[in-house]
Amino acid sequence: MKNFLAVDTSSEYLTVIAVKDGNPTISHLPDCAMKHSVALLNEIDRVLDKSGMTLADCDFFSAVVGAGSFTGIRIGISAMKGFCLALQKPALPVTSFDVVAYNSVETGKRLCLVNAMHDAYYACGYEGESVVYPPCYLTEEEVLALQKQGYALVSASKLPISAKAEVQVVDGKTGLLNAVNALSEQGKFGELVALYARKSSAELNLKA
Repeated sequence: MKNFLAVDTSSEYLTVIAVKDGNPTISHLPDCAMKHSVALLNEIDRVLDKSGMTLADCDFFSAVVGAGSFTGIRIGISAMKGFCLALQKPALPVTSFDVVAYNSVETGKRLCLVNAMHDAYYACGYEGESVVYPPCYLTEEEVLALQKQGYALVSASKLPISAKAEVQVVDGKTGLLNAVNALSEQGKFGELVALYARKSSAELNLKA
């Protein structure tokens, strides 16, 4: 499968990638917070036109399923699910942690981080391509504790974290392309289901 369309709407940025015969065409809007629903379809049209592809040419469709912005995640998933359904093509879910992990130069244990606001982070630990610390919601103190245990900290965005934390910032668009290529080669196709690394407020209140 060489032709695909992939989107990342999980963060403040928007990435859309169309790949035709292994050749990528990439759109990356670095500051798209709260505007994904307006910009996404226009950017999809733009990259498809530039790549000389149509939606029907795609072998599969991919979306970043989280963790990240609840609203943004749903926008990307809904669009890709619609294309999959209309064209009877498979879906490839990619996590925001995969986007970071597949573009990190670190070779040992690394903690892939997404800003969860309020001095907290969504996190997932990798060693190589294997998840060794499952997706979770961590405070800054907990992140720093894992750093002391040997985890390198990596993110696709600058984080408002303590100066004590040395965070490698990677390129999200390259990470998305690498992750989709790797995971599709591994046959990791499946349902596009949102990954929420933290329980909703309703669930937390129910237990209180």
